[in-house]
Amino acid sequence: ADLGYEATLAAFETSLSKLGLDYLDLYLIHWPVEGKYKEAWRALETLYKEGRIKAIGVSNFQIHHLEDLMTAAEIKPMINQVEFHPRLTQKELIRYCQNQGIQMEAWSPLMQGQLLDHPVLADIAQTYNKSVAQIILRWDLQHGIITIPKSTKEHRIKENASVFDFELTQDDMNRIDALNENLRVGPDPDNFDF
Repeated sequence: ADLGYEATLAAFETSLSKLGLDYLDLYLIHWPVEGKYKEAWRALETLYKEGRIKAIGVSNFQIHHLEDLMTAAEIKPMINQVEFHPRLTQKELIRYCQNQGIQMEAWSPLMQGQLLDHPVLADIAQTYNKSVAQIILRWDLQHGIITIPKSTKEHRIKENASVFDFELTQDDMNRIDALNENLRVGPDPDNFDF
């Protein structure tokens, strides 16, 4: 909610104070609120130039949001964090960000648990003797996507981190890619109201 130049600077100071830190590693604009995100970005650029943030980025920005932002930006976003999972693969956005040198990061990579019993994913998981969650997270990584699964259960957190001892074949990557339905579990960045 804290968009605009001064509001973003104030929100940053509040975040630092609450965290008890002198700087942040990463700070993102959460939503592309029309008429506000360019000023918020200008504030992030200021904080980045001052060394108070090590990396700046955006969240939920589509291609047209990024193009609009970069018409006024001095610094290109370093990260674009978006909803990304096998039923929302966002191929054009990934390609655009890769071409622009913007790192993609996935939120809701497991589609809030809705994919954990998907038959195609379960079949692939059985082949590798892994969980469906591990298969999805590995798929993210092989696409070059940073992924941030959410869990409060210790055994799941450990399981989610254990995805570096195998690699999916190209055929299995293609099978997972084919599950795309452009289906969101979160708000659409082009049609949200909050």
